[in-house]
Parts: sequence; C-alpha cells; structure tokens
Amino acid sequence: MTTNVAKLIDHTLLKADAVTAEVEILCTEAREYGFASVCVNPTWVNYAAEQLKGSGVDVCTVIGFPLGASTPEVKAFETTNAIENGATEVDMVINIGALKDKNDELVLRDIKAVVDAAKGKALTKVIIETCLLTDEEKVRACELSVKAGADFVKTSTGFSTGGATVEDIALMRKTVGPDLGVKASGGVRSAEDAAAMTKAGATRIGASSGVKIVQGLTADSDY
Repeated sequence: MTTNVAKLIDHTLLKADAVTAEVEILCTEAREYGFASVCVNPTWVNYAAEQLKGSGVDVCTVIGFPLGASTPEVKAFETTNAIENGATEVDMVINIGALKDKNDELVLRDIKAVVDAAKGKALTKVIIETCLLTDEEKVRACELSVKAGADFVKTSTGFSTGGATVEDIALMRKTVGPDLGVKASGGVRSAEDAAAMTKAGATRIGASSGVKIVQGLTADSDY
C-alpha cells in the first residue's frame, strides 16, 4: 500500500524561505519512500537533480508560479531553463484572468508555449487554480489544456484561497477523459484524503505531507 501511494506523490516544497537543508531532506525522503518526484521552485532544480541522480525520482518544478500572470514567452523561457537545469516535469499556472475574460486564444497560447518548450523533454502539468473558477471555467481550462497537448491538469498552486476537492477532481476527470493525468494539489494531508482523490480520478497527488500520508498520519498543514 505504501509503495503504491508513494508512487503517486509529488513530494513538495515551494515555500519562499526554503533553505538548502530542507531541500536536502526533501530529496532524501523522496529517495527513501520512492515518491514520483520532488516539486521545488526553479532555483532548486539543479540542486535537486544532483541529489536525486540515479534514484528514479523525477524533478518537478513550477512555471509562472503562483499567479500565472507572466507572458507565454516568459513561461516558455522558464520551462527551457528548468529543463536545462534537470527538470523532467513542469507544473505551469495558466493566465487565470484571461480565462475569466473568456480570452481562450491567449490561454491556449499560454499553455502551448510551455507544452512546446517541454515536448519530448518533460511532462507538462497545467495548474488551473480551481478555487478561483466557476465550474464552467474549470471545464474550459481543462478543454484548453487537452487542446494544447498537456500531459496533466492540476487543481491548485496551494497558495490561493483553497486546494483540491473531490468534486473538482471528478469534474476534471470527466472533462479530460481517461487518458490525461489529473493532479490533486493543496490540502491533501492524510492517506484518507489521498484515497478519496484517487477514487475521484486523480493520478498524481501534490503534497508537502507525503511522508505522513504514506505513514497513515495526518499533517497539520500543507505547502
């Protein structure tokens, strides 16, 4: 059970004041438990890649994080730079304001800029920030992610007004179909939370509480 759950978890440390010792612990835990990846801010990608060399644990980073309000060109550059530094997965935040303005052309271009920069080199996960969206907007964001060629859709940054919910995961899974990945992120603090998300259709869990999840404990906070 532990191994199966661990393989779904992106072991995450995205706080602004993270220091080397904390990233080292993150990587050590990822090796020990066999997590899918570590998810770190771009400044830590090279360090994490060195720490995890040969471990089978991927290095995930975030693009346009946490607001999603940088331009497609900047996000593409961030993606290229992160991959050059050793990232094999990139989680990009969409232009949320553009989505709410119904400027689907810009949202599509935004996502596609990252997908194209990562193609053949890294998985692309699209953070739609569900807590800021209506159900119609969530569906549209997922549809645009599919159209752009992304590998995953992801609920949340963990830095806004809310995180993943079972209802949002189910809606996202229904929208993208069976083949695209769905990542539940933000507020997943226990094995029970993780099980509920996977039952609803999640194929990846983003959590800073990965160790507690696989140990069957509940964390006080996430991210």
